[in-house]
Amino acid sequence: MKQPIKTPGWLDPAQLLDVVKQADERAVERALASDEPGIKHFAAMISPAGDQFMEQMAGLAQKATRRHFGKTISLYVPLYLSNHCSGGCAYCGFASDRKQARRRLERSELTREFNALRKMGFEDVLLLTGERTKAADFEYLLSCTSMASQWFHNVTVEAFAMTVKEYEQLGAAGCTGITIYQETYDAAVYRKLHRWGEKRDYLFRLEAPGRALAAGLRTVGLGVLLGLADPIEESICLYQHAANLKKEFWQAGVLLSFPRICAQFGGYQPEYPVDERLLARIVFAFRLCFPDMPLVMSTREKQEFRDGIAGIGISRMSVASRTTVGGYSSDSTGVGQFDVGDTRDVKTFCRMLRRKKLEPVFKNWDSAFVAKGCPR
Repeated sequence: MKQPIKTPGWLDPAQLLDVVKQADERAVERALASDEPGIKHFAAMISPAGDQFMEQMAGLAQKATRRHFGKTISLYVPLYLSNHCSGGCAYCGFASDRKQARRRLERSELTREFNALRKMGFEDVLLLTGERTKAADFEYLLSCTSMASQWFHNVTVEAFAMTVKEYEQLGAAGCTGITIYQETYDAAVYRKLHRWGEKRDYLFRLEAPGRALAAGLRTVGLGVLLGLADPIEESICLYQHAANLKKEFWQAGVLLSFPRICAQFGGYQPEYPVDERLLARIVFAFRLCFPDMPLVMSTREKQEFRDGIAGIGISRMSVASRTTVGGYSSDSTGVGQFDVGDTRDVKTFCRMLRRKKLEPVFKNWDSAFVAKGCPR
């Protein structure tokens, strides 16, 4: 990692990369035999030496997943509120220099979208926007969150980085958690790819999950956008980010996602392509090191890969996703944030899960817990 950010409580990624480089068959065997694997064990698992242990890792990951989550897959759906964006992310179809029609959902449109999602069976919705703009600012997001909380038992948000006060307001409006990817932990790559806008502030974004949990939100979702920088280095930093949040906010929940760069409006091509085998090894290693942490796989991935990894590390998945604004209640012709790899509808996807003897779960949280004053 060329220019790492010095973060309290984190080991130097360069030292951990030496563990990766030096890892051999015996190092991986020791890691897989450990009852309490740590960061160095994790580094050995994701090293090239770990590739020959894929079958064993998959078996251990499946056992750990079943022990903590049973034979279930928690399902959620993303809902894009707006494609207005002030950011200059080179890899995103919503970047402000992309020439496309911009819109946001108004109250009547939100009602139609919510109704369509409820008819599909969803109780868990993730609200998304671009970076903060006048057209889709915090007040707009707050209003949408409040409205969504009247329809769904679990409402989370994936948007711009916010202050503690703003996260507190989201929580009061019915939001239970946020998802916010650092995108890349390589500071030099981060500056290069985030060409303008508030998102250029690396540290403000890095510290956003901590602010959200300090504000009382129940969960945070972390991830890197695999393909922007070296995936081994990124995974090591993601591990440390998650571990430190778990240590500081031990009562809260941390979720991890593993999105890869896929086709998008703008045509950005990843400099560090990640194949499915490496992606699977990263997922298995995270499951073995964090056995009770929800691991998430989105519809970015192709259906064959999602079918194979469901329940083997992964415990939470999106389904029937639309990355356009207003894509559920109408045949939206707008430009999506990225192309979806798994386009199956809910019934088809659930049939697949049941064939694998996995049970789809649409609701595992009740908003009444918050209404009664229980901790988020």
